[in-house]
Amino acid sequence: MKSIRNVSLFVLLLCSFTAFSAGNKPVLQFVVSMPEPADHRFRTEFYVSGVQGDTVLLRMPKWTPGYYQLMDYASDVLNLTVSGTDGKAISAVKLDGNTWMVASHNQAFRVKYEVMAVQPFVARSFLDSTHAYIVPANNFLYVVGHLDEPVTVEIKPNALWKNTATGLEVVSKTLYSAPNYDILYDSPLLIGNLEELPPFEVKGITHRFIGYQMGSFDGALMMQNMRKYVVAATEMMGEVPYKQYTFIGIGNGRGGIEHLNNTTVSFSGSRLKSEAAINNIILYLGHEYFHNFNVKRIRPFELGPFDYNKENRTTQLWISEGLTMYYQYVLAKRAGLMDEKTYLNSFGEHINSVQNNPARLAQSMNQSSYSTWEDGPFTKPGLTISYYEKGPVVGLVMDLAIRRATQGKKSLDNVMRFLYDTYYKQLKRGFTDAEFQQACETVAGVPLTKEFEYVITTKEFDYAPYLAYVGLEVVGETEPGGKTVYYGLKRSANMDAMQLAALKSWMSE
Repeated sequence: MKSIRNVSLFVLLLCSFTAFSAGNKPVLQFVVSMPEPADHRFRTEFYVSGVQGDTVLLRMPKWTPGYYQLMDYASDVLNLTVSGTDGKAISAVKLDGNTWMVASHNQAFRVKYEVMAVQPFVARSFLDSTHAYIVPANNFLYVVGHLDEPVTVEIKPNALWKNTATGLEVVSKTLYSAPNYDILYDSPLLIGNLEELPPFEVKGITHRFIGYQMGSFDGALMMQNMRKYVVAATEMMGEVPYKQYTFIGIGNGRGGIEHLNNTTVSFSGSRLKSEAAINNIILYLGHEYFHNFNVKRIRPFELGPFDYNKENRTTQLWISEGLTMYYQYVLAKRAGLMDEKTYLNSFGEHINSVQNNPARLAQSMNQSSYSTWEDGPFTKPGLTISYYEKGPVVGLVMDLAIRRATQGKKSLDNVMRFLYDTYYKQLKRGFTDAEFQQACETVAGVPLTKEFEYVITTKEFDYAPYLAYVGLEVVGETEPGGKTVYYGLKRSANMDAMQLAALKSWMSE
């Protein structure tokens, strides 16, 4: 592909259309332009050749991996037309909300359409006069039955814009490739006049932070401390599994979404006036970073290969998100970015949220995971719980249970490494609920039936036995009327030597 650096992709495709006959491998190529970015419309051309059949189905995904709700991306598509290599119109009938049937009759064809992009949100594409953010599942159609085919994307940005940040493979300055649609949809693009913070290396692998209007702050310090977090995570997992990693700051956009070798995050450094503030934002960035291990590689069985046309439900988002919440604190503490008081208060806040939500007695953790497509990921007090809130509490209980059962010789870290080595690297698939529990019990060397009841039932937490192992206790206060509000953890009085050693291991291992 490097030989086409100076050749128009359009000309190349017109030539390639005549070269394909029955039995040739499909070629799928996109060209995206934005000639009038202030109108919030991407202009997309999709070239398809080598796909055999009287008709071809084209579909826009209903959701994007990492954000577990239906997004109705097809509603952003306008003015879709299809033509053949001779320029003559080809019939394209919209069958349902996100599917078009093209009467291709075994010939190559070109699809032209526009994508409206008006909402600044990490899970939606956005375009204005200053920059572009492309969520591939929001912009790129797929040919039904051909998600495993290679795809190329040519970007034609506004002439005044100089930079593009993406996890896609770079073919030339404006041309990118993906080996299949799963990688394409996993690789957003940010385009504009972007800023870059000083990069760092871990085990010879470059880590970059590129963003739009990031504001004034000590970027060098943030990257220095971000490196400490990445070192803690990769030392725990045992390797760096990507060729390069990029943090992509999209500006205003709410939230963050993880990917195999990058993350897109809403980001502004304007309030990062102290190292404490920087370390606090690293919790957020570190959460998305650790997802490259936990959910992108260590994953529930249902989360890949994806079906982009419906909900991909799983009962295990408490593992993917909740345990990632747990490790965002653990890794920050190991990296020296959090003191003991802040560390314990972080878990105390989660305990507080769980204990003061009446829905803890109505909805289980696995039900919360399964129902997120309707309920959303966050708490609706009295109605739903959140695996973001209860998940790290279960992680705390599970980790301490394993440590106690093995006399400190093993921990939840061993479980995460076992899942990574066994299911991601060896079996190359996700794990089931039963396999996850089996992994935890194998590491612990004892049944963990009681602990998993905190996942599959609405059973109340019994914190004391687990916290006592590391010399901690839940502290609370009673409000008028007798309601107890849990607000934190603290060291118990008169801790013995074994508890002190266990606490030190848990906080600094």
